[in-house]
Amino acid sequence: MRNGRLGLIALLSAVALAGALVPVFKASAEESTPSGVAEIGKPAPGFTLTSPNGKSYSLADARQDEKATVVMFIATQCPVSNAYNERMVRLAQDYAPKKVRFLGVNANKQESVEEVAKHAKAHQFPFPVLIDVGNAVADRYDARVTPHVYLIDDKGILRYRGRIDDSQDESGIKSQDLRAALDAVLAGKPVPTPETRAFGCTIKRMEKE
Repeated sequence: MRNGRLGLIALLSAVALAGALVPVFKASAEESTPSGVAEIGKPAPGFTLTSPNGKSYSLADARQDEKATVVMFIATQCPVSNAYNERMVRLAQDYAPKKVRFLGVNANKQESVEEVAKHAKAHQFPFPVLIDVGNAVADRYDARVTPHVYLIDDKGILRYRGRIDDSQDESGIKSQDLRAALDAVLAGKPVPTPETRAFGCTIKRMEKE
């Protein structure tokens, strides 16, 4: 009887140790965050998400020593999102020296953690792409398509939401919406157009029970 009890204890210890070694992909709202979805001019919903390598990132951490944060809901399989890969890289490269931090978020249920990691590496994203399990953060931000971007100032206030620019085909761009919003926030001025209509592939959400 004693041997059986010792064996059970050893088995439970092994299971607990194995669980500790596996990255936990979580999406959690921060306690200080008001309820409801993101609204222009109000505090942006806080979150903590995990990257494919198991590192956790929170919106609050992203704001430390930064003048602004851009949260981008993106995808690996969406042709519209992929059309913006190089533009997203250039945006991050251009504004990082101005203390703007970029966070990618993948909320698509059919895109695996491994696929997200390979996609980010292949396109040399200079920002982390985080896994939004169960699309909890996408729901808080009311993100509908990829790409869908959100600009948050250094006080945690949402200042812009919508598209990166107005054309999937880079040669047809007439309005650099995200750049205009970033320039305004960094200059301490109101964003000229705080909300635009994002376009792209719908985020494939998990079904809620």
